[in-house]
Amino acid sequence: MVDIKGLKFDENGVLPAIVTDVESSEVLMLAYMNAESLDISIREGKTCFWSRSRKELWRKGETSGNIQHIVSIKTDCDKDALVITVKKSGPACHTGAESCFFEDLYIAEDIAPDTCCKQAENFTLNTLYNIIEDRKQNRKPGSYTTYLFEKGIDKILKKLGEESTEVIIASKAGNREDAVYELADLMYHAMVLMTEMGISPDDVRNELAKRHLNKEEKVN
Repeated sequence: MVDIKGLKFDENGVLPAIVTDVESSEVLMLAYMNAESLDISIREGKTCFWSRSRKELWRKGETSGNIQHIVSIKTDCDKDALVITVKKSGPACHTGAESCFFEDLYIAEDIAPDTCCKQAENFTLNTLYNIIEDRKQNRKPGSYTTYLFEKGIDKILKKLGEESTEVIIASKAGNREDAVYELADLMYHAMVLMTEMGISPDDVRNELAKRHLNKEEKVN
């Protein structure tokens, strides 16, 4: 165990703290801690950070309710940065996103936009369903889809509800790009639920077709 006094805080008395999700291993946010906020975090078992802009302590979730319960705290070899693994009770980002890291800054050349577009032309919802179905049968360690299936129906339904809320928030804000992003998340989680329940895309298509045909018959 490393003593807090052994950590190397910068000239402002803080060090960066990377927060990750214990269940998905996703990076949730980057914040800063000073000795006092770190001590509070350890004593209370919940993240408490130091706001460099406001020059004050802030406990994550104090107003939003999105508390982060600490599972572990690690420091790097230079003892000047922290990785905090948490069990979260809500979104990490103030925007309502699960993680603060959702903006693309760079894409490697082998998956550059032109290539992605060509691949997207051949990518259908059936393709996605088949990938998810395969993941259910052949569990790949570290895969988020595998993680959902291992957690079961309650976790899948919880995520579906969260993604529905994200779609509403993005759409209400009038942000088309964010709405597309969140709709993609919603459709993915809906297909995970479909796979879990043995519902195929054809089942849904047939239901939609039946409704359309019934409506046409009523009009005629």
